[in-house]
Amino acid sequence: MTEKHYDIAIVGAGAVGLSAALAFARDGFRTALIGSLDARRDGRTVALLNGSVRFLEALGVWPSLVPASAPLETMRIIDDTGSLFRPPPASFGAREIGLDAFGWNIENVTLVEKLAEAVSGYQGLTVFSQHANGFEAGETAASITLADGTIISAGLVIAADGRNSRLRQSAGIGVRTWSYPQSALTVILAHDRDHRETSTEFHTRHGPFTLVPLPGRRSSLVWVTSPEEAQDLVSLDDEALARAIEKQAHSHLGGMRIDSPRGVVPMSGLSVNRYWSRRLALVGEAAHVFPPIGAQGLNLGFRDVASLRDAVVDAHDDGREPGSDAAFQQYQSGRDLDVRMRTAAVDGLNRTLLTGLLPADFLRGAGLLALSNIAPLRRAIMREGVLPRVGVPRLMQDRSAA
Repeated sequence: MTEKHYDIAIVGAGAVGLSAALAFARDGFRTALIGSLDARRDGRTVALLNGSVRFLEALGVWPSLVPASAPLETMRIIDDTGSLFRPPPASFGAREIGLDAFGWNIENVTLVEKLAEAVSGYQGLTVFSQHANGFEAGETAASITLADGTIISAGLVIAADGRNSRLRQSAGIGVRTWSYPQSALTVILAHDRDHRETSTEFHTRHGPFTLVPLPGRRSSLVWVTSPEEAQDLVSLDDEALARAIEKQAHSHLGGMRIDSPRGVVPMSGLSVNRYWSRRLALVGEAAHVFPPIGAQGLNLGFRDVASLRDAVVDAHDDGREPGSDAAFQQYQSGRDLDVRMRTAAVDGLNRTLLTGLLPADFLRGAGLLALSNIAPLRRAIMREGVLPRVGVPRLMQDRSAA
């Protein structure tokens, strides 16, 4: 067996793991990234909110992503539930809170590929393109056994290995999981009309139906509906599926054509009882899973990485190890409230759409009316949705205002 030692080892080569490897190598830590790159075009995109864009700028990756991204300048919500308390459509503009865009929408596969290109050959960063078969935490370091028998030891191991994280299971960190009676159809569309950099979300009785801009006359779709309807839709041929989508969108973007593979994602959630164990920190979907509503999942994963980076750098500056309890406690306190608030908001919105009860419809409609008509409240909610104002990680702060 060969044993190699690093300051920090990251397990998982998705967008969150790749960004973590860049963030820590950038700060001079000897870093190992463990995992196979799995970038397949599956009709899924991510809306990178303003804080995530700043994070990617700090990592030097953002310029390579801009040509494949579309700005989200306006967000429009349309109540399509048929409720008696149906409010009028509401629009929210990024310029109201001093931004050119709330964020930028990009295909998942493109984001992962560009992050992987940045990782390749990065000084102080070593990539092991294989799976981790074992994990053991010791007093001074943790060890990871790779498929070929190589042992990686590190003062801090970061689990970015997804919702079924083997490292989280090995550490015995407890989880709470839940599911919804819904699935999400994902696909990319070409359409006849300009989207005008506007993300349009129809609230239906089965969940949100959301069209998000991509470059040109293209948009990504997340259609949350019943599992049965999702399977019926995904089994249609391209022409029939495009017609069904155009009908559900009330021809908002004119005629449509399917422009990617389609996928179906069961709607579920996951939370952990803590974000760390000895020598191990959880980030991304190893720590929290969201249904694809409100663009929270990956943006929260990037905030995990940026927050953990701050905690590790602060510990290092105080003469402590990257895997010290002080660093972990700072990380835990920085993430707990943020994730719990986002979880409650997404879960609450989704469940009000599903209930069909008049009080829930009334409250949802009244809330949307308040956001439309009370400008200070609207701006406060928009700012909080893009990036929380308290405890913002340093790599996500607005350096131009400093």
